[in-house]
Amino acid sequence: MKRLLLPTLLVATLAQAASETPLEALPYTPSLDVTAMDRSVDPCDDLYRFACGAWSTANPIPADQSRWSVYAKMANENQRYLWGVLNKLGEPGADRSEAQAKLGDYFAACMDEGAVEAAGLKGLQPLLERIDSLKDKRALPALLAELQLAAGNDRLFFGFSSGQDFADATRQIAFASAGGLGLPDRDYYLKGDGKTLKIRAAYEAHVAQVFELLGDAPAIARTAARSVLATETVLARASLSKVDKRDPYKTFHVVDARGLKALMPDFDWATYQAALGTTPWHARYNVTEPAFFKALGARLRVMGLADVKTYLRWHLVSSLAPALDSRLVQANFDFYGQTLHGTPQLKARWKRCVQLVDLQLGEALGQEFVARNFTPDLKAATVQMTDEIEAAMARSIDSLAWMSAETKARAHAKLKAIVNKVGYPERWRDYAALAVQRGDFLGNVMRGNVFEAKRRLAKIGQPLDRGEWGMTPQTVNAYYDAQMNDINFPAGVLQAPLYDPRLDEAPNYGNTGATIGHELTHGFDDEGRQFDAQGNLKNWWTKKDGQAFEQRAACVADQYATYTVVDDIKINSRLTLGEDLADLGGLILAWEAWKVHMTGKTLENRDGMTPEQRFFVGFAQWDCADARPEALRVQAKVDPHSPPRWRINGVVVNMPEFEQAFSCKPGAKLVKPAGRHCKVW
Repeated sequence: MKRLLLPTLLVATLAQAASETPLEALPYTPSLDVTAMDRSVDPCDDLYRFACGAWSTANPIPADQSRWSVYAKMANENQRYLWGVLNKLGEPGADRSEAQAKLGDYFAACMDEGAVEAAGLKGLQPLLERIDSLKDKRALPALLAELQLAAGNDRLFFGFSSGQDFADATRQIAFASAGGLGLPDRDYYLKGDGKTLKIRAAYEAHVAQVFELLGDAPAIARTAARSVLATETVLARASLSKVDKRDPYKTFHVVDARGLKALMPDFDWATYQAALGTTPWHARYNVTEPAFFKALGARLRVMGLADVKTYLRWHLVSSLAPALDSRLVQANFDFYGQTLHGTPQLKARWKRCVQLVDLQLGEALGQEFVARNFTPDLKAATVQMTDEIEAAMARSIDSLAWMSAETKARAHAKLKAIVNKVGYPERWRDYAALAVQRGDFLGNVMRGNVFEAKRRLAKIGQPLDRGEWGMTPQTVNAYYDAQMNDINFPAGVLQAPLYDPRLDEAPNYGNTGATIGHELTHGFDDEGRQFDAQGNLKNWWTKKDGQAFEQRAACVADQYATYTVVDDIKINSRLTLGEDLADLGGLILAWEAWKVHMTGKTLENRDGMTPEQRFFVGFAQWDCADARPEALRVQAKVDPHSPPRWRINGVVVNMPEFEQAFSCKPGAKLVKPAGRHCKVW
């Protein structure tokens, strides 16, 4: 592995930072950008290239990104804007509230590279010493809990947190989930093709390099890396595939304390939970993958104490590497950024610091973003569009010839129960218990991890807070939560060029309207449809209606399975089915809502396009994007979304309205014969 010395790394980082400056305001790009189009392309053959053909030329993938898109560019601009906000809040003597002081001090500590370099591994040394002093595997549970809290993820053997009970969504119970891997997916450990073997060898070399950076001799480091890989391979073999994890019935296995103990008899669960700071025994646990925990228990029995310590050292340091000195930051990037995803250059420090603030103080930062960028008028317009698309869904349910009246009534009940969350939470998160010290970056990160882990653990046995959000307001994204039965649209995704109040309704309904419809459709996709109006895992379909749904969903799966991601890798359409169904259903709903919205209004041609054409181009331009081949290979294994081209062309090929809008002729690539279109909702 290539290793950069500090002066070189600092020069590269400073040069990159100098190429961008904080933004005083979010920039404006229209939601239909005619400069991004390539009108030499026939939209009936390739709407994606017609709408986005010039976008990649004008927006090449930055050196610090593995992929680039309209969403990624917006997120970067949000970061640049928040960089300026945090700079001001971090100035000594600034007039700040308590929350603003935490934001400013956290960011200032992160940006102080000199202090981070001088600290080296000092902040991590107490935990490394705790690992080194482990005398017996019987003491592992308490130590493991401490390390998991500090690391803030499921990299150390498994994850343990709270979650909504699949059988009763009003109840929050303990969840024990599979984890323990340093590579993105089990297939990296189990497949034997050339590219996978190359990645696996590079990973083993990276693990060895990190052990050398911790002071191990090269031969010892190589032996340690082989030990780590051996354990992770056992855990990977016992883990569910990404496709299987999409089936909620395969990840819902309730046990009591005795049942949990039976899965790993030699592991002291009571001591472990006490060390986490939660009740030692709960009445109800969801063990997402029982076979994994049985395999983990068997592995721990045969592992020598030295191998256990080696595994713990690796995952602790790897998890916290981005918060350590430049040697470990660079080593972490060399593998996870460059080798795995093909990213040429490490992100500038300010970007990494803004991302960390967003991760650990996200709603405090969100208040700053919302106050400056999200008006009541913008929220009202989005709420209106959401209401219109839900009304379109209600009409769609009524019109379904393949669904019985009994199932339709339950579908309407679920639709009516969906809660729409727009912009930001009604009640902001309280960070008073999170201690932030201006000169202690690593300490801030670990305390932030502990704060968030304990916040989640404290939910076990408590009433459900249905007002909680799973994304920060500045996030350029949206989501549907099947157990909450809510759709969530952060303020960050409701900005131009996604939602653009300056333009006509056509591209806005094609773009933001399709996004709203997408999230709404997730409530009725192959996974979401298995949860009822209250968010419980419950079959509310008649057997005949369920089979009819599966037949129509199979049409979409069969279509997407023919598309290529990169090289000769096809889309795993069983993995992407939920997103593909949501893309298709979302655009159909947006079209219907737009048509009703425009009833009685004058439709005008603009930019040489009819309103109908502008609707479809607006839809296509939400996902103008590009990606490096390495990133596409990772996406094919782990990402439930299809590549951008197919998220556009794969949808409109199923819409006769698209063919009519562009006067497409039979035989065009995006024209299907009559009666062959896929449609569920």
